[in-house]
Amino acid sequence: VSSEVSWRAPHDTLFQTDRIVSFRFQPQSPRWKVKEAINNRVALLITNITFFHQCLNRKGAEKDEENMETLLKGLGYEVVKYRNLTGRAIEDAVIDFSKRPKLKDTDSVVVVIMSHGRLGVVAGVSTRSKTFEDDHFSLDKIYRHLGSEDCPALLNKPKIIIIQACRGGDDPLSSRDDANIQEDAIRIEHKEKDFICLLSCTPDTVSYRALAKGSFLVQVLVDVFNASAERDDLEELFRKVCSTAECRPRQMPTRDRCTLTKRFYFYPGLI
Repeated sequence: VSSEVSWRAPHDTLFQTDRIVSFRFQPQSPRWKVKEAINNRVALLITNITFFHQCLNRKGAEKDEENMETLLKGLGYEVVKYRNLTGRAIEDAVIDFSKRPKLKDTDSVVVVIMSHGRLGVVAGVSTRSKTFEDDHFSLDKIYRHLGSEDCPALLNKPKIIIIQACRGGDDPLSSRDDANIQEDAIRIEHKEKDFICLLSCTPDTVSYRALAKGSFLVQVLVDVFNASAERDDLEELFRKVCSTAECRPRQMPTRDRCTLTKRFYFYPGLI
């Protein structure tokens, strides 16, 4: 198990810009506050590569890790990186991430988890079961730990979830009443809001990974973001990922549990 933190300022990234950006997700925000929010961006990147059973090792996943880290840095995110975690350790990493001081001042967060998986879970590295029952992490826990109750610092901020893992299929180990409602002085916030999740495939299908170039999802996602993140909002970027992947017959990425209430731009001042 290992972790590290890496960061690169947005002006020294994939996208060259010397303009101060304005924050479209909260357009009334003062310019200086917007810049501060962008400078406090932080992302969580978890990649499982080496497993207890060597036959489960995810060859080529190192390339996914490299590509995602480069992309996230290019979008101005400090990257908190972990490799080879059990299911319990993945949950601990998400909980630790939810407590990071920067979340109070950021405009968004990204969580990327790449591993084997089945519908609703990703596998921990200690698993000895084909269904990962003995060591897994439930994706529902991301929404709880980063939701408004457990993580108020992220209230009303986009929480972008990207999962590269199978979701079932033939081979789970393949590398491929209104009257009763009254208003009170205390405001009740939604438990789950401003999330968006991109999964590498639809339910009951597998995901594929090339040994040299990495997974199909990460390849397409990096290409689309590099070409369009300067002008398109997040949902449009995800739509383009799905559209580009349509020509690949083996898997179709899918958006899930989207509760964003506004458009989110990574580089809004350039629009």
